[in-house]
Amino acid sequence: MGPLNGIKIIEMAGIGPGPFAGMILADMGAEVIVVERRSDPKKRRLPDCSKRGKRSIALNLKDSAGVETLLKLVEKADVLFEGFRPGVMERLGLGPEVLQQRNPKLVIGRMTGWGQDGPLAQAAGHDINYISIAGALHAIGRKGSKPVPPLNLVGDFGGGGMFLIIGILAALLEAQKSGKGQVVDAAMTEGTATLMSMFNTLHGMGMHTTEPGSNLLDSGAHFYDVYETKDGKYVSIGSIEPQFYALLIEKAELDAKEFESQLDQSQWPVMKDKITEVFKTKTRDEWCEIMEGTDVCFAPVLDFIEAQQHPHNVARKAYIELDGITQPAPAPRFSRTVSEVKFGSRAAGEDTEEVLKDWGVA
Repeated sequence: MGPLNGIKIIEMAGIGPGPFAGMILADMGAEVIVVERRSDPKKRRLPDCSKRGKRSIALNLKDSAGVETLLKLVEKADVLFEGFRPGVMERLGLGPEVLQQRNPKLVIGRMTGWGQDGPLAQAAGHDINYISIAGALHAIGRKGSKPVPPLNLVGDFGGGGMFLIIGILAALLEAQKSGKGQVVDAAMTEGTATLMSMFNTLHGMGMHTTEPGSNLLDSGAHFYDVYETKDGKYVSIGSIEPQFYALLIEKAELDAKEFESQLDQSQWPVMKDKITEVFKTKTRDEWCEIMEGTDVCFAPVLDFIEAQQHPHNVARKAYIELDGITQPAPAPRFSRTVSEVKFGSRAAGEDTEEVLKDWGVA
């Protein structure tokens, strides 16, 4: 059983980073109940990684009986979290004051793009917008090119879902001491800004500019970039430290004299052009034979299907198969209270009667 065994969590159904957060909490052993707006009359179980390990109930929250049923569940819960626009829960009669009146120890997680207040709080938005005002999107791209959206990993899942989890767990720990719950306001803009903290530090030290593609970690450096191989695939190089850089020069059979000024930024474009041509002389697999597993700081650039078959990931059992989908196994790993996926995704409302019975709600 995972480290959160015994913790009861109510997840208000949503999309993206909310279900992602619930999935991780369920993997860690929490009992997560998803509250859906309506049941699926055909009881269809659609394969969905983010629904694994969670039971599903359906409540009509526009009806007073549905609201009262949820409040009775709240009395027995440790956490309730939602990802609605600010004010939605209040309009349903389920604002923090009402919830904590029923359960003073309840931790309430509220995740939004812009936060619970501020000029943009009521505006619609998506990951790409949130990471834009946090300064992250501008920083991701090559010199002379427009910014590249990093899927929705940075805002939704990094700045949103992960920071919601951190806030929930911290509030749970504090509630054990104080006996009081609290509201966690997880804004994706602020989570993303926190992820950018290293670059604030580097900028303050004069080691990072606001010009994309001209810095150490944004493809500016020839020793920290992605290179195309002979077969049209790619490899990644991260040879920052001097000893790793020296090994890169050796393994790639580069001219040590031409590449000796590693940190001379004026030479980076010339050295990048030369190393680009070298990597095109061999296939990705041939470069793997030469560099993978060494201290060059090297890896092949795999698509997400190839990643499932990489020998290291296979050896670590980094992926599992569930509901006909190969998907990431629970992470991180615990030595004693091992995380696990209890079962696959459930249809909307499939577990309503069972959950109400288990939680002692008529």
